[in-house]
Amino acid sequence: MNQETTSKQETPCIAVCFIDPKAKLCLGCGRTLPEIARWHKMDNGERLAVMATLQQRMQDAGLPIPAPRS
Repeated sequence: MNQETTSKQETPCIAVCFIDPKAKLCLGCGRTLPEIARWHKMDNGERLAVMATLQQRMQDAGLPIPAPRS
């Protein structure tokens, strides 16, 4: 993985911060509030593991999957 790819994957945040009250997931990124709060303390492996689940958890919750940042 090159440096540019790594830096783009540091966060799934797309600056659409709104927590769905039923699913308890951010509608912009799919993370939970505890994940968002701990994000800066997670190592890269932990972050990548969370990011690997985001699309599926949004789909499982019946929420729209946000478009990736460009």
